[in-house]
Amino acid sequence: MTTYIFALLVITVCLLLVLVFRKNTVDLSPLREDNVRLRERLAERLGTLSQNAMELKNISADIANFKDILMGNKQARGTFGERQLADLVADIMPPETYSFQTVLSTGVRPDCIIRLPYPPGDMIIDSKFPLESYNRILNDKNDMGAKKQFELDVRKHIDAIAEKYIIPGVTAESAMMFIASESIFEEIHKEFPNTIDYAARKKVFIVSPATLWATLNTIRAVLSDIKIKRVANQIKRELDLLLVDLGRLNERSENLGRHFAQTVGDIEQIKTSVGKIAPRAEKLRDMDFGED
Repeated sequence: MTTYIFALLVITVCLLLVLVFRKNTVDLSPLREDNVRLRERLAERLGTLSQNAMELKNISADIANFKDILMGNKQARGTFGERQLADLVADIMPPETYSFQTVLSTGVRPDCIIRLPYPPGDMIIDSKFPLESYNRILNDKNDMGAKKQFELDVRKHIDAIAEKYIIPGVTAESAMMFIASESIFEEIHKEFPNTIDYAARKKVFIVSPATLWATLNTIRAVLSDIKIKRVANQIKRELDLLLVDLGRLNERSENLGRHFAQTVGDIEQIKTSVGKIAPRAEKLRDMDFGED
């Protein structure tokens, strides 16, 4: 019995050893290769994420710097508005219909002149950026002092444009004030309707990037229509002159025809006269004058 148990134990141990050796002989290389590729992909994606994070950080820094520039530097804000105005005009209008920073006869230098035939005449567009008092309104909607100051700043800009850029006999009877911020433009129209009326009385139209885009497209269409009408008028004038010349040619052709008919008649009369003279000459030749 003991021998039988011992034999069973030996067989069991042998089987276990066989199983262990079989497990050790399993090929793990595909698993290792997959693991290596996985680590490589993870490293690549981590690198990409790190690069994106750095770019986002740089963009955030640029936005912060841009905000600081606009908030703290009036000249920078003015340049930003002028650049946006120039881009809009250059994208829409033909090159011969506008100019930037051109000095007028009065010595002033508007941001942009839209060349229009008279009337109405050249249209002036000047860029303004009333940001400080607007930001005070954003920080506190109930700050009446900020609202009063904002309205006062906008009206000062309106007055400056009306006084400097609406010149009788030189420019159009109205001008445009370009505000490079849609939110500021919306705030003026929503909260300060009296200022809009004030601008209308001063003949200064307040425009934003979106409304200026629509206005410039309308002006371009009008200019195209004027050009077509001008060309049509030139064609009509040339046609009128051509008809006059054709009338003269027809009259002269008729005169020439009459002269030609008269000439033919005169030739026929000459031929008739020659026909009469020839027989008489023959008779004269045949007459006997008694000469020996």
